[in-house]
Amino acid sequence: MLYGIATATTALLLAAVLSALFRAPALRLGLVDRRRVRPVPLLGGVAVVASTCLVAAAGGWTGAAPLGDGVGRLLAAGAGVAVLGLVADVWRLSNRILLVGTAVAAAFVVPYDETGLPAGLAAVAWIACVAAAFRGLDHADGLAGTVGVLTAFGAGACAAAEMMDDLAVLLSILAAALTGFLMHNWHPARIAFGACGSLFTGFVLAASAVLVRTGYDAGPTAAVLFGLTALASADAVLVVLSRRLAGRPLRRRGPDHLAHRLRRLGLTPPGATVLLGVAAFATVLVGVLVHTGWLAPTGALWAAGAVLAAVLALLRVRVYGPRRPGGPPGTATHRHTTFGRHATLGRPAGSHRDPRAARDTGARRGRDTGAHRTAGTGFPAPSAAPTPTSNRSSTRMSLFEAYGGRGRAGDETPAKGRRAPGGTGALGAPRGPGADARGMRVPPASRGQVPAPPPQQSASSQLRESLRVRDG
Repeated sequence: MLYGIATATTALLLAAVLSALFRAPALRLGLVDRRRVRPVPLLGGVAVVASTCLVAAAGGWTGAAPLGDGVGRLLAAGAGVAVLGLVADVWRLSNRILLVGTAVAAAFVVPYDETGLPAGLAAVAWIACVAAAFRGLDHADGLAGTVGVLTAFGAGACAAAEMMDDLAVLLSILAAALTGFLMHNWHPARIAFGACGSLFTGFVLAASAVLVRTGYDAGPTAAVLFGLTALASADAVLVVLSRRLAGRPLRRRGPDHLAHRLRRLGLTPPGATVLLGVAAFATVLVGVLVHTGWLAPTGALWAAGAVLAAVLALLRVRVYGPRRPGGPPGTATHRHTTFGRHATLGRPAGSHRDPRAARDTGARRGRDTGAHRTAGTGFPAPSAAPTPTSNRSSTRMSLFEAYGGRGRAGDETPAKGRRAPGGTGALGAPRGPGADARGMRVPPASRGQVPAPPPQQSASSQLRESLRVRDG
């Protein structure tokens, strides 16, 4: 009893210290999880593996808690899986390699002489799948560690009920190490599990559950194994179904896990983790009660029905973007910025316009409609030289004359569209605020200026006018 408390305390403190120490080297080496909103270091799993293996090995070396042959092989195989996960964190191995490697490690743990070859092979496949499912739980802060602690306590209780003290001590050490890691992994996480820690935790828990249930009937064994790992299995089933129904590749990551969907429903990150932790505690309790005989194996069917209903309900939560027209199903529609405008990828053919062609077209349209104006006047500038292939100059002159402009020098004929009597402007339009004598709008910069005086008549014309008045 006292030894168990001492080893658990040592593992907790050692994992907490190592998690804090490994954070800076992970940042310097670039070993970070980029799937989250901000990069998080990935060496938290190394701290959990190191503290668990060191404390368990120290207990076996001192003789205080010697490890049996099966538990020793389990710890060694788990360390090999952790190394494989660390390689995946550094070089990003494919999921197929990780699954095969975990299955090979599980093949050295399963007792075939007690389970038989068919059941042993099924156990190997189940251990590999549970380890991969635990890796998927590392999508939210604190989720993998919380589920791992609860599952370790449940499996440890089952091992203690079977008088497997060495396995119970190993699981208590793992639970304590995960608790120390959670001090740095709770939201907002300062360090993440990574494939190293998640594969190691899932492998040890699944293999321990198989060792505990060795020799029992298949039906009750399946109920206990499901209860101990129900949450990880539900997350994996949800992700596989969601990506298959959306037509997405299974290897393509996305925000489609349990915590992601709960966040879509309005829960905070800690709230989603706590809710999933409560669900994991309930299913683990069902597994422990079925193992100890306090609950019939059919009771696990109710838990399975509740988990299935939750999976189907969360499956309706929309987590992927809208489908791209003409693209493969499940392809999200992204937006990118082009010349200050938001354009949508995946438009039908012909809907995109070349920005340079649009700019040239706008410039030509501005020249054709007289968009170039003389500075300070607000009137279209007449063309200096007519273009033989275009009628731009004639168009400008006709517009200029239509709005009350003068003709050539010495032309006394009023232009068509001059100001008509009666207070009307060009083209017979009445004058309004901001309009000049010809009824045209004046730019705001020149509205406050004093208008130029009318041109003075020549001396000869004044003399003729005075003689005509004098002669009657």
